[in-house]
Amino acid sequence: MVEFAAVMVAVAFVVLVGYVIPTVIQLKRTVAESERLLARLNSELPFILKDLKSTTDNVRTITDQARVGVQQASALFHALEEVGETVQRIHGILRGKSGAVVMGLTSVLAGVKAATTKLKEHAAKKGGTHHGR
Repeated sequence: MVEFAAVMVAVAFVVLVGYVIPTVIQLKRTVAESERLLARLNSELPFILKDLKSTTDNVRTITDQARVGVQQASALFHALEEVGETVQRIHGILRGKSGAVVMGLTSVLAGVKAATTKLKEHAAKKGGTHHGR
């Protein structure tokens, strides 16, 4: 019975080793692939980090330039807004005064017409036509 138990332990050990060996071989391949991957990352990572830093610096520079451009555009739009408000005020003033100017101009023209009519009448009474008229 002891011999049978020893044989069973030996068979169980062989079966266990039979299952463990392929697993160990696969684990060895996985570790080797991981080592190659880490070696490749170690060789490429400094260049990737350098490019990433350069890209980050470029983005920061572009962002700063965009910020300055937006500030300048904002100042320009603010100035244009003030110019527009000034033009509107002037337009309102001119529109209000233009009626008075037109009325004044009309009155002046009416006065000039009346004066020329009187002068023509006065000239006609004194001696006929002037300059062949």
